[in-house]
Amino acid sequence: MATEPEGRGARRGRVTAVVLAGVLLLAGCSAEPADDGAGQQRPTPKPAATGTLEQLAKKAGCDPNVQTDAAELRQANCRTDEGRYVLTTFATDRGQREWINEAKDYGGSYLVGRRWVAVGEPDVVAALRGRLGGTVETASPHHSGDSGGGGSEDGHSGHHPG
Repeated sequence: MATEPEGRGARRGRVTAVVLAGVLLLAGCSAEPADDGAGQQRPTPKPAATGTLEQLAKKAGCDPNVQTDAAELRQANCRTDEGRYVLTTFATDRGQREWINEAKDYGGSYLVGRRWVAVGEPDVVAALRGRLGGTVETASPHHSGDSGGGGSEDGHSGHHPG
């Protein structure tokens, strides 16, 4: 039978373990593995920017060349020192997710924020992430095996800036 002081000590030990586990969990959430695979840690990016197509383009350092101006989405070609990309804003979250799901069939790198997406080469997307925040999603082109066309999709424009 445990005495009162031993019971308090055991309880204090459990509480300390729970607090320590919480601290470790939070510490793990504040950094993510670097892309270089070297196990280095980097800080979590700032929250994703919000705004209109023009406001987001300005934050990214781009003078947008608007290609699509519809109620559901607005899309512009952009060019910065890092390269070209397509910036798209959406009227709804659902519309954005449907667009991303469809676009991923073509592969590529996507920087995703609240009701906006930037599509470009991985290094361009990484540079934009520093300015706009957001999360990076990548996808490989889907192939059905023998497409009958042979060759590669290197020349395929898909949703990539062109």
